[in-house]
Amino acid sequence: MSVLAESSTPDREALVARAGELVPLLRGNTAVTREARRVADDNIAALSEAGLFGLLQPRRWGGLEADFRTHLDVVAKVAEGCASTGWVLGVGQIHGWLAMQFSERAQAEIFAGNPDARVAGVPPPRGTARQVGVGFEISGFWPFGSGCDHSDWILLGAVVEGLPPGTAEMVFLVPINDVEIMDDWNVGGLRGTGSHSVRAERLFVPKHRAVGFAAALSDSGPGRDVNPGPLYRSAAVPAMVLALTGTALGAAEMALGEFIARLPGRQVAYMDDLAQDHWSVTRTQVAEARTKIDIARMLLERVADDIDHWAAAGRDMPLAVRARTRTDASWAVRQCLEAVEVLYLASGGSALAHSNPIQLAQQDIHAVNLHGIMTLETSLDVYGRVLLGQDPGTKAV
Repeated sequence: MSVLAESSTPDREALVARAGELVPLLRGNTAVTREARRVADDNIAALSEAGLFGLLQPRRWGGLEADFRTHLDVVAKVAEGCASTGWVLGVGQIHGWLAMQFSERAQAEIFAGNPDARVAGVPPPRGTARQVGVGFEISGFWPFGSGCDHSDWILLGAVVEGLPPGTAEMVFLVPINDVEIMDDWNVGGLRGTGSHSVRAERLFVPKHRAVGFAAALSDSGPGRDVNPGPLYRSAAVPAMVLALTGTALGAAEMALGEFIARLPGRQVAYMDDLAQDHWSVTRTQVAEARTKIDIARMLLERVADDIDHWAAAGRDMPLAVRARTRTDASWAVRQCLEAVEVLYLASGGSALAHSNPIQLAQQDIHAVNLHGIMTLETSLDVYGRVLLGQDPGTKAV
Protein backbone atom coordinates (compact mmCIF):
# COMPACT_ATOMS: atom_id res chain seq x y z
CA MET A 1 0.00 0.00 0.00
CA SER A 2 1.54 3.29 -1.04
CA VAL A 3 1.53 6.52 0.95
CA LEU A 4 -0.30 8.41 -1.81
CA ALA A 5 -3.44 8.75 0.29
CA GLU A 6 -1.90 11.38 2.60
CA SER A 7 -4.31 14.22 3.35
CA SER A 8 -1.68 16.91 2.83
CA THR A 9 1.51 17.13 0.83
CA PRO A 10 4.66 16.58 2.92
CA ASP A 11 7.13 19.44 2.70
CA ARG A 12 10.09 19.33 0.34
CA GLU A 13 12.57 18.36 3.03
CA ALA A 14 10.44 15.40 4.11
CA LEU A 15 10.03 14.14 0.55
CA VAL A 16 13.76 14.43 -0.18
CA ALA A 17 14.45 12.56 3.07
CA ARG A 18 11.98 9.89 1.97
CA ALA A 19 13.87 9.55 -1.31
CA GLY A 20 17.18 9.45 0.54
CA GLU A 21 16.05 6.46 2.58
CA LEU A 22 15.84 4.48 -0.67
CA VAL A 23 19.41 5.22 -1.79
CA PRO A 24 21.04 2.11 -0.19
CA LEU A 25 18.45 -0.18 -1.82
CA LEU A 26 18.90 1.49 -5.21
CA ARG A 27 22.70 1.27 -5.07
CA GLY A 28 22.47 -2.37 -4.05
CA ASN A 29 20.40 -3.10 -7.15
CA THR A 30 22.71 -1.34 -9.61
CA ALA A 31 24.05 -4.54 -11.15
CA VAL A 32 20.57 -6.06 -11.43
CA THR A 33 19.22 -2.94 -13.13
CA ARG A 34 22.07 -2.71 -15.62
CA GLU A 35 22.04 -6.41 -16.44
CA ALA A 36 18.29 -6.44 -17.05
CA ARG A 37 18.44 -3.14 -18.99
CA ARG A 38 15.42 -2.02 -16.94
CA VAL A 39 14.96 -0.72 -13.43
CA ALA A 40 14.92 -3.49 -10.83
CA ASP A 41 11.39 -4.44 -9.76
CA ASP A 42 12.32 -3.82 -6.11
CA ASN A 43 13.28 -0.23 -6.98
CA ILE A 44 9.95 0.42 -8.69
CA ALA A 45 8.06 -1.10 -5.77
CA ALA A 46 9.97 1.07 -3.29
CA LEU A 47 9.34 4.26 -5.28
CA SER A 48 5.63 3.42 -5.53
CA GLU A 49 5.40 2.61 -1.82
CA ALA A 50 6.99 5.98 -1.05
CA GLY A 51 4.46 7.71 -3.32
CA LEU A 52 7.17 9.29 -5.44
CA PHE A 53 5.70 8.46 -8.85
CA GLY A 54 2.69 10.54 -7.80
CA LEU A 55 4.72 13.62 -6.88
CA LEU A 56 3.18 15.77 -9.65
CA GLN A 57 -0.16 13.96 -9.66
CA PRO A 58 -3.28 15.80 -8.41
CA ARG A 59 -4.39 15.09 -4.85
CA ARG A 60 -7.84 14.27 -6.19
CA TRP A 61 -6.25 11.30 -7.97
CA GLY A 62 -4.27 10.25 -4.90
CA GLY A 63 -1.11 12.18 -5.70
CA LEU A 64 1.03 14.65 -3.77
CA GLU A 65 0.63 17.68 -6.08
CA ALA A 66 4.04 19.04 -5.14
CA ASP A 67 5.98 21.71 -7.06
CA PHE A 68 8.79 21.49 -9.59
CA ARG A 69 11.51 22.46 -7.13
CA THR A 70 10.51 19.42 -5.07
CA HIS A 71 10.46 17.32 -8.23
CA LEU A 72 14.04 18.33 -9.02
CA ASP A 73 15.34 17.63 -5.52
CA VAL A 74 13.59 14.26 -5.22
CA VAL A 75 14.74 12.99 -8.62
CA ALA A 76 18.32 14.12 -7.91
CA LYS A 77 18.33 12.33 -4.56
CA VAL A 78 17.02 9.11 -6.12
CA ALA A 79 19.67 9.37 -8.85
CA GLU A 80 22.35 9.41 -6.14
CA GLY A 81 21.32 5.81 -5.60
CA CYS A 82 20.78 4.84 -9.25
CA ALA A 83 20.83 7.15 -12.26
CA SER A 84 18.61 4.88 -14.34
CA THR A 85 16.03 4.76 -11.57
CA GLY A 86 16.18 8.54 -11.22
CA TRP A 87 15.65 8.95 -14.96
CA VAL A 88 12.63 6.65 -15.03
CA LEU A 89 11.17 8.41 -11.99
CA GLY A 90 11.67 11.86 -13.52
CA VAL A 91 10.10 11.06 -16.88
CA GLY A 92 7.35 9.04 -15.19
CA GLN A 93 6.42 12.02 -13.04
CA ILE A 94 6.38 14.45 -15.96
CA HIS A 95 4.33 12.19 -18.22
CA GLY A 96 1.78 11.67 -15.44
CA TRP A 97 1.68 15.46 -15.11
CA LEU A 98 1.22 15.91 -18.88
CA ALA A 99 -1.69 13.44 -18.80
CA MET A 100 -3.58 16.03 -16.76
CA GLN A 101 -4.16 17.93 -20.02
CA PHE A 102 -6.44 15.11 -21.21
CA SER A 103 -10.16 14.84 -20.58
CA GLU A 104 -11.61 14.05 -17.17
CA ARG A 105 -12.71 10.68 -18.53
CA ALA A 106 -9.19 9.82 -19.69
CA GLN A 107 -7.70 10.85 -16.35
CA ALA A 108 -10.22 8.66 -14.53
CA GLU A 109 -9.30 5.71 -16.73
CA ILE A 110 -5.69 6.09 -15.62
CA PHE A 111 -5.99 6.85 -11.93
CA ALA A 112 -9.52 6.28 -10.57
CA GLY A 113 -9.00 2.57 -10.07
CA ASN A 114 -5.22 2.73 -9.63
CA PRO A 115 -3.70 5.84 -8.01
CA ASP A 116 -0.28 4.18 -8.38
CA ALA A 117 -0.59 4.03 -12.19
CA ARG A 118 2.55 4.97 -14.12
CA VAL A 119 2.69 6.75 -17.48
CA ALA A 120 5.52 6.48 -20.01
CA GLY A 121 5.67 8.63 -23.10
CA VAL A 122 7.08 9.62 -26.46
CA PRO A 123 4.90 12.75 -26.99
CA PRO A 124 6.62 14.23 -30.09
CA PRO A 125 4.54 13.42 -33.20
CA ARG A 126 6.59 10.54 -34.63
CA GLY A 127 3.66 8.38 -35.76
CA THR A 128 0.72 8.82 -38.10
CA ALA A 129 -3.01 8.74 -37.40
CA ARG A 130 -6.32 8.94 -39.21
CA GLN A 131 -9.79 9.77 -37.97
CA VAL A 132 -12.19 6.83 -37.81
CA GLY A 133 -15.69 7.21 -36.37
CA VAL A 134 -15.47 8.21 -32.70
CA GLY A 135 -11.73 8.10 -32.54
CA PHE A 136 -8.45 7.58 -34.35
CA GLU A 137 -6.28 4.80 -35.68
CA ILE A 138 -2.61 5.36 -34.96
CA SER A 139 0.42 3.62 -36.45
CA GLY A 140 4.11 4.13 -36.02
CA PHE A 141 7.41 3.47 -34.33
CA TRP A 142 8.30 5.48 -31.24
CA PRO A 143 11.88 5.20 -29.87
CA PHE A 144 13.11 6.00 -26.36
CA GLY A 145 10.07 4.88 -24.34
CA SER A 146 11.88 5.12 -21.00
CA GLY A 147 10.31 3.03 -18.26
CA CYS A 148 7.76 1.43 -20.58
CA ASP A 149 8.37 -2.00 -19.01
CA HIS A 150 7.00 -0.72 -15.71
CA SER A 151 4.23 1.54 -17.04
CA ASP A 152 0.49 1.09 -17.30
CA TRP A 153 -0.07 3.73 -19.98
CA ILE A 154 1.99 5.49 -22.62
CA LEU A 155 1.64 8.86 -24.39
CA LEU A 156 2.35 8.68 -28.13
CA GLY A 157 2.51 11.60 -30.57
CA ALA A 158 1.28 11.36 -34.16
CA VAL A 159 0.28 13.54 -37.12
CA VAL A 160 -3.37 13.13 -38.12
CA GLU A 161 -3.95 12.82 -41.85
CA GLY A 162 -6.18 15.45 -43.43
CA LEU A 163 -5.89 18.09 -40.71
CA PRO A 164 -4.23 21.45 -41.36
CA PRO A 165 -0.74 22.18 -40.03
CA GLY A 166 -0.82 23.32 -36.44
CA THR A 167 -3.78 21.13 -35.57
CA ALA A 168 -2.64 17.83 -37.10
CA GLU A 169 -0.11 17.05 -34.37
CA MET A 170 -1.79 15.20 -31.50
CA VAL A 171 -0.87 13.14 -28.44
CA PHE A 172 -2.68 9.89 -27.71
CA LEU A 173 -3.07 8.07 -24.40
CA VAL A 174 -2.76 4.31 -24.87
CA PRO A 175 -2.73 1.31 -22.49
CA ILE A 176 0.79 -0.08 -22.52
CA ASN A 177 -0.55 -3.55 -23.29
CA ASP A 178 -1.93 -2.25 -26.61
CA VAL A 179 1.53 -1.54 -28.04
CA GLU A 180 4.48 -3.78 -28.86
CA ILE A 181 7.60 -3.14 -26.78
CA MET A 182 10.60 -3.84 -29.01
CA ASP A 183 13.28 -4.74 -26.39
CA ASP A 184 15.91 -2.83 -28.36
CA TRP A 185 17.53 -0.75 -25.60
CA ASN A 186 21.11 -2.04 -25.40
CA VAL A 187 23.42 0.84 -24.53
CA GLY A 188 26.08 2.00 -22.09
CA GLY A 189 24.80 5.14 -20.37
CA LEU A 190 21.40 4.99 -18.65
CA ARG A 191 21.46 1.32 -19.52
CA GLY A 192 18.89 0.40 -16.90
CA THR A 193 16.16 2.77 -18.07
CA GLY A 194 14.46 0.27 -20.37
CA SER A 195 14.09 3.00 -22.98
CA HIS A 196 12.83 0.58 -25.61
CA SER A 197 11.06 1.56 -28.80
CA VAL A 198 7.35 0.79 -29.06
CA ARG A 199 5.33 0.02 -32.15
CA ALA A 200 1.65 0.05 -33.09
CA GLU A 201 -0.27 -0.65 -36.28
CA ARG A 202 -3.75 0.77 -36.83
CA LEU A 203 -4.40 0.92 -33.09
CA PHE A 204 -7.80 2.43 -32.26
CA VAL A 205 -7.77 5.24 -29.70
CA PRO A 206 -11.08 6.83 -28.62
CA LYS A 207 -11.44 10.57 -29.04
CA HIS A 208 -11.46 11.28 -25.30
CA ARG A 209 -7.91 9.91 -25.09
CA ALA A 210 -6.52 12.37 -27.63
CA VAL A 211 -5.40 15.97 -27.21
CA GLY A 212 -3.72 18.47 -29.53
CA PHE A 213 0.05 18.58 -29.14
CA ALA A 214 0.02 22.38 -29.03
CA ALA A 215 -2.84 22.38 -26.51
CA ALA A 216 -0.96 19.99 -24.24
CA LEU A 217 2.11 22.24 -24.35
CA SER A 218 0.10 25.39 -23.63
CA ASP A 219 -2.11 24.03 -20.79
CA SER A 220 -5.21 24.54 -22.93
CA GLY A 221 -6.25 20.90 -23.15
CA PRO A 222 -9.62 19.70 -21.82
CA GLY A 223 -8.00 18.86 -18.47
CA ARG A 224 -7.55 22.58 -17.74
CA ASP A 225 -11.05 22.90 -16.33
CA VAL A 226 -10.75 19.97 -13.92
CA ASN A 227 -7.21 20.61 -12.65
CA PRO A 228 -7.31 24.22 -11.45
CA GLY A 229 -4.14 24.13 -9.33
CA PRO A 230 -1.16 26.27 -10.40
CA LEU A 231 0.98 23.14 -10.90
CA TYR A 232 -1.08 22.36 -14.00
CA ARG A 233 -0.51 25.86 -15.42
CA SER A 234 3.26 25.35 -15.49
CA ALA A 235 5.14 26.02 -18.73
CA ALA A 236 5.25 22.60 -20.39
CA VAL A 237 8.52 22.68 -22.34
CA PRO A 238 10.60 24.05 -19.43
CA ALA A 239 8.95 21.49 -17.14
CA MET A 240 9.65 18.61 -19.49
CA VAL A 241 13.25 19.78 -19.93
CA LEU A 242 13.74 20.03 -16.17
CA ALA A 243 12.51 16.45 -15.76
CA LEU A 244 15.59 15.25 -17.67
CA THR A 245 18.15 17.03 -15.49
CA GLY A 246 17.84 15.75 -11.93
CA THR A 247 19.46 12.48 -12.97
CA ALA A 248 22.69 14.22 -14.00
CA LEU A 249 22.78 16.24 -10.80
CA GLY A 250 22.28 13.22 -8.56
CA ALA A 251 24.79 11.07 -10.46
CA ALA A 252 27.41 13.82 -10.18
CA GLU A 253 26.83 14.15 -6.43
CA MET A 254 27.23 10.39 -6.09
CA ALA A 255 30.48 10.40 -8.08
CA LEU A 256 32.02 13.15 -5.96
CA GLY A 257 31.07 11.38 -2.75
CA GLU A 258 32.54 8.11 -4.03
CA PHE A 259 35.76 9.79 -5.15
CA ILE A 260 36.34 11.40 -1.76
CA ALA A 261 35.48 8.19 0.08
CA ARG A 262 38.05 6.25 -1.96
CA LEU A 263 40.94 8.70 -1.40
CA PRO A 264 42.30 7.53 2.00
CA GLY A 265 45.20 5.15 1.47
CA ARG A 266 45.52 5.83 -2.28
CA GLN A 267 48.94 6.80 -3.60
CA VAL A 268 49.76 8.86 -6.66
CA ALA A 269 50.97 6.40 -9.28
CA TYR A 270 54.69 6.41 -10.06
CA MET A 271 55.49 8.88 -7.28
CA ASP A 272 57.51 8.13 -4.16
CA ASP A 273 55.17 7.99 -1.16
CA LEU A 274 52.76 10.75 -2.26
CA ALA A 275 49.28 10.30 -0.82
CA GLN A 276 46.63 11.33 -3.32
CA ASP A 277 44.52 13.16 -0.74
CA HIS A 278 47.54 15.27 0.26
CA TRP A 279 48.43 16.25 -3.30
CA SER A 280 47.58 19.82 -4.29
CA VAL A 281 46.33 18.62 -7.68
CA THR A 282 43.76 16.39 -5.99
CA ARG A 283 42.56 19.24 -3.79
CA THR A 284 42.11 21.39 -6.90
CA GLN A 285 40.24 18.60 -8.69
CA VAL A 286 37.84 18.05 -5.81
CA ALA A 287 37.19 21.78 -5.50
CA GLU A 288 36.64 22.12 -9.25
CA ALA A 289 34.19 19.23 -9.35
CA ARG A 290 32.32 20.54 -6.30
CA THR A 291 32.04 24.00 -7.82
CA LYS A 292 30.76 22.69 -11.16
CA ILE A 293 28.10 20.62 -9.41
CA ASP A 294 27.12 23.62 -7.30
CA ILE A 295 26.78 25.74 -10.43
CA ALA A 296 24.59 23.06 -11.98
CA ARG A 297 22.39 22.89 -8.91
CA MET A 298 21.96 26.67 -8.76
CA LEU A 299 21.01 26.83 -12.43
CA LEU A 300 18.51 24.00 -12.12
CA GLU A 301 17.00 25.50 -8.98
CA ARG A 302 16.51 28.72 -10.96
CA VAL A 303 14.73 26.74 -13.70
CA ALA A 304 12.44 25.04 -11.18
CA ASP A 305 11.75 28.29 -9.33
CA ASP A 306 10.95 30.09 -12.60
CA ILE A 307 8.47 27.36 -13.54
CA ASP A 308 6.81 27.50 -10.12
CA HIS A 309 6.80 31.30 -9.98
CA TRP A 310 5.04 31.92 -13.30
CA ALA A 311 2.55 29.12 -12.65
CA ALA A 312 1.68 30.52 -9.22
CA ALA A 313 1.29 33.99 -10.72
CA GLY A 314 -1.21 32.61 -13.24
CA ARG A 315 0.75 34.13 -16.13
CA ASP A 316 2.46 32.67 -19.18
CA MET A 317 6.21 32.39 -18.83
CA PRO A 318 7.79 35.02 -21.16
CA LEU A 319 9.67 33.72 -24.17
CA ALA A 320 12.98 35.11 -22.92
CA VAL A 321 12.62 33.23 -19.64
CA ARG A 322 11.62 30.02 -21.43
CA ALA A 323 14.67 30.26 -23.69
CA ARG A 324 16.87 30.91 -20.68
CA THR A 325 15.49 27.89 -18.80
CA ARG A 326 16.42 25.61 -21.68
CA THR A 327 19.95 27.03 -21.74
CA ASP A 328 20.24 26.83 -17.95
CA ALA A 329 19.27 23.16 -18.08
CA SER A 330 21.67 22.34 -20.89
CA TRP A 331 24.51 24.25 -19.23
CA ALA A 332 23.82 22.50 -15.94
CA VAL A 333 24.00 18.96 -17.29
CA ARG A 334 27.21 19.90 -19.14
CA GLN A 335 28.65 21.14 -15.84
CA CYS A 336 27.78 17.78 -14.27
CA LEU A 337 29.53 16.00 -17.14
CA GLU A 338 32.65 18.14 -16.76
CA ALA A 339 32.71 17.61 -12.99
CA VAL A 340 32.56 13.84 -13.31
CA GLU A 341 35.12 13.86 -16.12
CA VAL A 342 37.58 15.53 -13.73
CA LEU A 343 36.93 12.84 -11.12
CA TYR A 344 37.07 10.02 -13.66
CA LEU A 345 40.46 11.07 -15.00
CA ALA A 346 41.74 11.47 -11.44
CA SER A 347 40.65 7.96 -10.48
CA GLY A 348 43.34 6.01 -12.30
CA GLY A 349 43.03 2.60 -13.86
CA SER A 350 40.51 1.41 -11.26
CA ALA A 351 37.93 3.64 -12.93
CA LEU A 352 37.86 1.24 -15.87
CA ALA A 353 36.05 -1.42 -13.85
CA HIS A 354 32.43 -1.91 -14.87
CA SER A 355 31.53 -1.89 -11.18
CA ASN A 356 33.19 1.44 -10.46
CA PRO A 357 30.44 3.96 -9.58
CA ILE A 358 32.44 6.86 -11.02
CA GLN A 359 32.61 5.20 -14.43
CA LEU A 360 28.88 4.47 -14.27
CA ALA A 361 28.19 8.11 -13.43
CA GLN A 362 30.37 9.20 -16.36
CA GLN A 363 28.44 6.98 -18.76
CA ASP A 364 25.04 7.99 -17.41
CA ILE A 365 25.73 11.73 -17.48
CA HIS A 366 27.08 11.49 -21.01
CA ALA A 367 23.78 9.84 -21.96
CA VAL A 368 21.79 12.72 -20.42
CA ASN A 369 23.88 15.21 -22.40
CA LEU A 370 23.14 13.31 -25.61
CA HIS A 371 19.39 13.89 -25.34
CA GLY A 372 18.43 16.13 -28.26
CA ILE A 373 16.93 18.91 -26.17
CA MET A 374 20.03 18.96 -23.94
CA THR A 375 22.40 19.80 -26.80
CA LEU A 376 24.14 22.84 -25.35
CA GLU A 377 25.02 24.44 -28.67
CA THR A 378 21.41 24.26 -29.86
CA SER A 379 20.07 25.68 -26.60
CA LEU A 380 22.56 28.55 -26.76
CA ASP A 381 21.53 29.30 -30.34
CA VAL A 382 17.85 29.41 -29.34
CA TYR A 383 18.60 31.72 -26.42
CA GLY A 384 20.82 33.94 -28.55
CA ARG A 385 18.10 34.27 -31.18
CA VAL A 386 15.61 35.40 -28.53
CA LEU A 387 18.07 37.83 -26.93
CA LEU A 388 18.59 39.39 -30.38
CA GLY A 389 14.86 39.72 -31.00
CA GLN A 390 14.77 36.91 -33.56
CA ASP A 391 12.44 33.95 -33.93
CA PRO A 392 13.65 31.09 -31.68
CA GLY A 393 13.52 28.67 -34.60
CA THR A 394 11.74 25.98 -32.61
CA LYS A 395 8.55 25.24 -30.70
CA ALA A 396 10.60 23.43 -28.06
CA VAL A 397 11.01 26.45 -25.85
